[in-house]
Amino acid sequence: MRRNEVIDAAKDLINGDRAADYGDAYDNHGRICEGWNIIVREALKTHGYLTPSHVALMMDWLKTSRLLTNMDKYDSWVDKVGYSALGAEFVALDARSVEQTMEYARGGFTNGDVRTEK
Repeated sequence: MRRNEVIDAAKDLINGDRAADYGDAYDNHGRICEGWNIIVREALKTHGYLTPSHVALMMDWLKTSRLLTNMDKYDSWVDKVGYSALGAEFVALDARSVEQTMEYARGGFTNGDVRTEK
């Protein structure tokens, strides 16, 4: 795929389906920013840094922000459940020693794809 094809595809999405599904892009990103700032602030207060579990919360909030505009997006509901499940798994991994975590990661760490097969 050439760069102009990618640009055209993105242009079609952000000016078409995505705009219709999630509302004004600036407003949507503003909602996402508000939630992410809360998560980051608390992460820094409680941990001193972001963890993979915090990122799972941030991704969940991204989906929540989109759903606020259009609650009829089934895939966003599925993604939220997936991020929650991953977040819970990451908390358990964070509680392990570095050696245990590395061993687990070599044997079956998630690839990050929380969507169902299409």
